[in-house]
Amino acid sequence: MPSQQALLAEIPRLRRYARALTGDAARADDLVQDTLERALGKWLLWRPGNLRAWLMTMMHNLFVNEVRAASAIEYRDDDDLPDAPVRARQTDGLELRDLDRALQALPAEQREVLLLVGLEELAYEEVARITGVPVGTVMSRLSRARGRLRGLLSGAAPHPTSSGKPRLRVVK
Repeated sequence: MPSQQALLAEIPRLRRYARALTGDAARADDLVQDTLERALGKWLLWRPGNLRAWLMTMMHNLFVNEVRAASAIEYRDDDDLPDAPVRARQTDGLELRDLDRALQALPAEQREVLLLVGLEELAYEEVARITGVPVGTVMSRLSRARGRLRGLLSGAAPHPTSSGKPRLRVVK
């Protein structure tokens, strides 16, 4: 059974990942609280190993269930986006806002994998266990997420079709 200190040490990572998933501080705090409540309720089921992966898996499952439960796609007006703190340079704040918007524009599966690998620095195998998909799928989603994010941030993102694949243009 992990110590209370080990559990407390994971809270900042859980909050950061939840904030990146939800894009909203209040929803992120709720997700972290739900994750910790579930972890404490299932404490006896924990097998010694990677506590972070166990908690991230719970958070992932709670988030997926929350998204599935939403009956309609949530529309977020630009005015509802969280304000990014502005440092000495004005462009820094604009870049953070653009990054947040670009991350939120990614499909949830790609965003989750990108954040777990890039932000949380988890190995592909750990991400595969957390998300419940094969390692090859993690690598594929990560590659697509990086490419799409690069395109969104450069302003040259392809317009996705209903299948999520870019449209081909006839060039003469």
